[in-house]
Amino acid sequence: MNFLQSLAQHFAGKPIDWDELEESLIRADLGVPMSTRIIKALQEREAWSLMGINDVVKVVRQEISRVLAADSPAIRPLSGKPNVILLLGVNGTGKTTSTAKLARYLQKDGHSVLLAAADTFRAAAIEQLGIWATRLGVKIIKGQYNADPAALCYEAYQAAARDKIEFLLCDTAGRMHTKKNLMAELEKVRRTLSKHDPDSPHEKLLVVDATTGGNALSQAREFQSAIGLTGVIVTKLDGSGKGGIVVAIQDELGIPTRFVGTGEQLNDFAPFDRRAFIANML
Repeated sequence: MNFLQSLAQHFAGKPIDWDELEESLIRADLGVPMSTRIIKALQEREAWSLMGINDVVKVVRQEISRVLAADSPAIRPLSGKPNVILLLGVNGTGKTTSTAKLARYLQKDGHSVLLAAADTFRAAAIEQLGIWATRLGVKIIKGQYNADPAALCYEAYQAAARDKIEFLLCDTAGRMHTKKNLMAELEKVRRTLSKHDPDSPHEKLLVVDATTGGNALSQAREFQSAIGLTGVIVTKLDGSGKGGIVVAIQDELGIPTRFVGTGEQLNDFAPFDRRAFIANML
């Protein structure tokens, strides 16, 4: 049962308690500003006192639809140069697995991919991405444990350009969004890549875990401030039952969700679909 179905069931057959409704919206990770706006939209309706819960659910869906991007911007090859994608996030969000899933998604569209194991602080991450590269049948650029990730990304760009690879996916180290020195390292990666191409990296995708709720919004704020983001990949939507963090990040930061992970398998990954999200997830 998704959040809106649970909401309808909980409030069915009884008067709407606005405080309780607002609390339910906030608990669904929609964020305080969005939840407050939904309540205001409901209360501004002339016939709100006669509204049933199904009318409320309809308004909630409408307000969320207004916030979410109609279409997820597609990731396309660039003319004459690799499209460089940085994957960012804190530890434990599924970043390395999402890197592999994105590579698989691009492969299925007939594109060539190169992986860069730029998470040089966690030795297991290098090995993990190497295993994925073997399964995917793609090349990987990797260095030694504790190597300079900026230098590795620079080398990976050279390899991608030389071999005319369409997409370079850089799996960066997981880092706590509160650690300023680690966040500053991302800026070094960006500066180093821009020596090859002033527009590189072309995509900076933050991987967040849907089950962490408001903490994912805090992560998005800090990464946005540190390096700027072009989108979000949300993992574990299948296990959250809510997923409202997608709405909160778009509403408060203007950062669209580009892809969603909905399971453990390599193909459990798809572009974000607003209609499907509202119908099935929220």
